[in-house]
Amino acid sequence: MPPEPSMQAWHVHETGEPSEVMRLEETARPEPGEGQVLLKVRAASINFPDALLCRGRYQVRPPLPFTPGVEICGETEDGRRVITNAALPHGGFAEYALADAANLLPAPEALDDAEAAALLIAYQTGWFGLHRRAQLRSGETLLVHAAAGGVGSAAVQLGKAAGARVIGVVGGSTKAHVARTIGCDLVIDRHTEDVIGLVKEATEGRGADVVYDPVGGHAYTQSAKCVAFEGRIVVVGFASGTIPNPGLNHVLLKNYAILGLHWGLYAARDPQAVLDCHGQLTALAAKGAIQPLVSERVPLADAAQAVQQVADGATTGRIVVLPDAPDSAGQSGAQA
Repeated sequence: MPPEPSMQAWHVHETGEPSEVMRLEETARPEPGEGQVLLKVRAASINFPDALLCRGRYQVRPPLPFTPGVEICGETEDGRRVITNAALPHGGFAEYALADAANLLPAPEALDDAEAAALLIAYQTGWFGLHRRAQLRSGETLLVHAAAGGVGSAAVQLGKAAGARVIGVVGGSTKAHVARTIGCDLVIDRHTEDVIGLVKEATEGRGADVVYDPVGGHAYTQSAKCVAFEGRIVVVGFASGTIPNPGLNHVLLKNYAILGLHWGLYAARDPQAVLDCHGQLTALAAKGAIQPLVSERVPLADAAQAVQQVADGATTGRIVVLPDAPDSAGQSGAQA
């Protein structure tokens, strides 16, 4: 019998910090289950959930060992270029990954592989959060926390495309520069500036009509203090690691709304809405109104350190893993 086709893939055998528990190994290509397809990975975008998966702190806990990498641009066996969520435990930090056939979306022609890999999660989340949940209108003020990150930068671009005035909150001068380059009308450095005071000053005391919060913790506390009358706070995630406990008396007295956004539920309960959103995003990409911010493209051999950077909050935009890229060290191997 001919030998099984093999590939390189990062495996997590025990949970912990990504740089310590991810190991690059030679392994057999995964076999698709019912309703699944095998994809050659063209690019895999690194998301914060990948770090949480390695740490064992994500809501989904695949069996060990597993390959992280939840978002990919891949190629089907018949040559189609697609974007999708990988089907864990066979994630995208590998030469081949599995995906559910029903979840494949055509990769926009206007975007290269790395940009396409970074489109799905952040921009679908942003579009549903801003348009479906918050009903963002042209001329309104949008406040985006972590505006230079992968999730935040998507919301900034989508807000500008919708005609909103965008205020970006970031941590540090480097991230402030990035937030300005992607279109924020006002950038506030939370390390050195008064977020609440500057938002109120910029809006003549009114506050932000819509707040997009992927951070939680203290960022949410700031949001509640500078959201406008009849404003909307969209809760997207808790990158700070702290889940806030909002005072509902404050919501009542100030007359604002707290909106949850779990994008994954749309794929399960309203898949047509996901398809419609992808059509909108593809059109925006074709016009140049959105373009995923890819800060770094790394070879497969560097994936573990790149995931660690994301875990440490030391990145802007998205880092994307390119399995076919040359190894930066000239060779690939296991990393403890």
